[in-house]
Amino acid sequence: MTAITLWGFDGSTYVRTVKMLLAEKGETGFEQVPVNVLEGEPKSPEHLERHPFGKVPVLDHDGLRIIETSAIARYLNDVLPGPSLVPATPRDRARMDMIVGLVDSYGYAALLGGVSAYHLFPDFVGGKNEDTRRLGIENGRKLIAFAMEKKGPSPFIAGDLSLADLYLAPILAYVALTPDKDLLFDVEGFGDWWTRVQALPSFVGTQPNAS
Repeated sequence: MTAITLWGFDGSTYVRTVKMLLAEKGETGFEQVPVNVLEGEPKSPEHLERHPFGKVPVLDHDGLRIIETSAIARYLNDVLPGPSLVPATPRDRARMDMIVGLVDSYGYAALLGGVSAYHLFPDFVGGKNEDTRRLGIENGRKLIAFAMEKKGPSPFIAGDLSLADLYLAPILAYVALTPDKDLLFDVEGFGDWWTRVQALPSFVGTQPNAS
């Protein structure tokens, strides 16, 4: 396997999604180059050459540069050996894609920008805004409830472990550190799913550090 370079720091939930996928695939031979969001490094001229909108993660592999987590995750799932994180059936793929899309469109802003940032890093989002927090709780709970409804009796959101779980889990790890966690996690089916996800070696092994 040609060397993989992953640009982005461990505190990014999307970087953690990619690292969880790499772990699930058994891929350990990649280089991670820190790009610290909290210090504004993604907006540096150097990183803007990698990603025109100054985001992480960015992936380099075999002369190909890929931006945006959805594209990176799909690509790595296709090219790496190991279990697929994309379901085999159209119905399960639809369940996965719905959650991935909702996280990108609504969940990240609600759960990280609205709830977690309020408690954990308010200066990064311009201070504590109670209206943003309340909306984050409302929309975040709506997303979690929808995910658990679509999960049904499955162990994971789309049957077996998939990108949907890897998208949602890193964001909820931050929510779990806040006083609002009980408001958001009191959803039928969530407890069993969350216990199962937290026990994954890929989740345990990608805990954020200070770099």
